[in-house]
Amino acid sequence: MNNRNIWEKVTQKKVKDIDKFSAEYIDFISDNKTERECCDAGVQMLEEAGYVELSKVIKAGRKLKAGDKIYTTQMNKSIAAFHIGKRPLTEGLNILGAHIDSPRLDIKQNPLYEDGGFTLLDTHYYGGVKKYQWVTIPLAIHGVVVKKDGSITEINIGEDADDPVFFISDLLIHLAQKQMEKKASEVIEGEALDVIIGNMPLKESKDKETKDAVKGNILKLLKSQYDIDEEDFESAELEVVPAGRAREAGIDRSMILGYGHDDRVCAYPSLRALIDTPTCERTTCAILVDKEEIGSVGATGMRSRFFANAVAEIINLSTDNYSDILLSRCMANSYMLSSDVNAGFDPTYADKFEKKNASYLGNGMALIKFTGSRGKSGSNDANAEYIAKLRNILDKSGVIYQTAELGKVDIGGGGTIAYILALYGMNVIDCGIAVLNMHAPWEAISKADLYETYLGYKTFLKDIE
Repeated sequence: MNNRNIWEKVTQKKVKDIDKFSAEYIDFISDNKTERECCDAGVQMLEEAGYVELSKVIKAGRKLKAGDKIYTTQMNKSIAAFHIGKRPLTEGLNILGAHIDSPRLDIKQNPLYEDGGFTLLDTHYYGGVKKYQWVTIPLAIHGVVVKKDGSITEINIGEDADDPVFFISDLLIHLAQKQMEKKASEVIEGEALDVIIGNMPLKESKDKETKDAVKGNILKLLKSQYDIDEEDFESAELEVVPAGRAREAGIDRSMILGYGHDDRVCAYPSLRALIDTPTCERTTCAILVDKEEIGSVGATGMRSRFFANAVAEIINLSTDNYSDILLSRCMANSYMLSSDVNAGFDPTYADKFEKKNASYLGNGMALIKFTGSRGKSGSNDANAEYIAKLRNILDKSGVIYQTAELGKVDIGGGGTIAYILALYGMNVIDCGIAVLNMHAPWEAISKADLYETYLGYKTFLKDIE
């Protein structure tokens, strides 16, 4: 059932299209490893495509009409973009929703210390990670430092060829007998994920030893290079991520190995699909949100009122008689693809998957009727009628897709933003790309799946009704 490998029937022209789109995506995820960077890049893409910031439209006091392109952001970490359609907004939106945060290590607010001749940064891991995967690999630091006067210093160290990188140490095998006896969740403790950033002491004029001289040297460098004082870490958001660019993988170059596929591999084609789709009958929309990896909480997560408020503003600019009932009708009549990744079948761990209902790399966009865990706990379970609509438009457009769930029934599952939008009464289904090594520092996806999902997202925006 729908287990069609894209590469088996692909034309040479489509191979070129796949490679071109994949190269553009590799640039996107290599250059944008935090939610702030993704938001900034998304805004640039939207503005180049003619989208106008919502606040400017409100300030100008003009009404919206079919063909208008609008976007708004939330705290530089989430985006909602709209391409106004020909039909009234009360008939609903066609929504692509993805998240742009990824598992990582966050630097604490009082992080800097010296021990054993090293200067280290204390971290707190973000999202579901296998902690042992983060040691002994090259790491980069991305983020912002906001000073008391409101000035912002952007930090990006470890990505350029001549940049230094950072690392977390691990115990050498010769001394690790007891460590090796621990279960995987305890081999590396959370408080041991401290990043080594220096080893050179500060020299005084007479070469006299100084207490915390290595830390002193780091502080001197931070001040001279970035005008940052130690106290400025209190109002900083700095993220430790794997250093280096995403790369083509496999001798056949069929895959992409990179950091943050979950969920930028769905966010990028969502945004591109919105930008590349002409004015439709229904208003089309892409939302890229933060905090999914920790439950979609906070002002920038999907549980906030950010998206509903944006839709309310759009409706208000499209009618002379706004009321909350119009917002309710719009949301209830909307269709959504919760664009998120699924666990790709891994032959090394085949016993964790039910093969008939697993997603496979190379077999196209994955429709996931339900996620959740075990007894579908915490899941949005899409209606059969909605899935039938999707099957119909995808088959007519020749989009290759597969249906899947996340692992065997009793083993686990996962969560997405789908259930949050379903609270408004709209039809929602999870729909994304199969990923190997999910939540690891380096994840793998199929180029063909990436491009096919982009085509599927365009078909959804244009044809679902």
